[in-house]
Amino acid sequence: MRILVIGAGAIGGYFGGRLLQAGRDVTFLVRPRRAALLSKYGLSIRSRLGDFHEPTPPLVSTEGLAEPFDLIILSCKAYDLDGAITSFAKAVGPKTAILPLLNGMRHLDVLADRFGVERVLGGLCVISATLDANGGIVHLNELHALTFGELDGSRSQRIETVASTLVGAGFDARLTDEIRQEMWEKWVFIAAAAGITCLMRAAIGDIVAAGASDLATKLLNECAAIAAIEGFPPRQLPLEQARTILTAAGSPLKASMLRDIEGGMPVEGDHILGDLLRRAVKSDEHSVLRIAYLHVKAYEARRMRSETAIT
Repeated sequence: MRILVIGAGAIGGYFGGRLLQAGRDVTFLVRPRRAALLSKYGLSIRSRLGDFHEPTPPLVSTEGLAEPFDLIILSCKAYDLDGAITSFAKAVGPKTAILPLLNGMRHLDVLADRFGVERVLGGLCVISATLDANGGIVHLNELHALTFGELDGSRSQRIETVASTLVGAGFDARLTDEIRQEMWEKWVFIAAAAGITCLMRAAIGDIVAAGASDLATKLLNECAAIAAIEGFPPRQLPLEQARTILTAAGSPLKASMLRDIEGGMPVEGDHILGDLLRRAVKSDEHSVLRIAYLHVKAYEARRMRSETAIT
């Protein structure tokens, strides 16, 4: 199976690198700046689960795409989705499967509208990773899970082939018949974690110390209620796990969206918070989700104004 990984950042580089390490046929579609770093330093992974270094990883540019791939793994940020789609469109053929690892659900419709629903799989990942100064991938904990499945829950020959390629490749790969349910459950947790830590501009432990854990719980319940309206009520175990994490005293947990805000970076506010809010049955001016979303939008407005001033 020929695999095209879109980008070689912390997420795509980690899972693509592990697949490469396991002997899979992997190529990375990268932009010129990333290509220069990979050509100079190679693709490296530092992890307590084992290091890996490939001095000459297989790279391709958009202009260099000449034929379809069997599997495309997409792990870009939501705000880069349109550009990513343009970059890999020539690699999509009649039998290509696209495995997106983005949070939320809107990207599934975007990909289906562009390439056809039959080419889109469901997927999610759980990992904490970043890049060092030379573009090397630093795996920050022992979580490196990738879950995938057909959106209709079927066990097709295609998904079985994908599973045979991903399973046993140096990370926790799992085929599920309930990928939409699991994607919704992750979305509920990610939205609650991003919403409360961005709204309070603080880690979970600091929010609890401030006496605001009830806001985290209220936000989680709001997100879960929207998922239920959409037909995917979170199951008891993942919901309780999320509640425990979001109210843990002393926890240093910050959503990646907050880290992006602290770094003055673009954020996925519309994709993770805004899209969920738009699915609510009625508008509630006292909604914690609404307030958190507007807080992030205010940051985006300030950031755009600052960029315009600099230009």
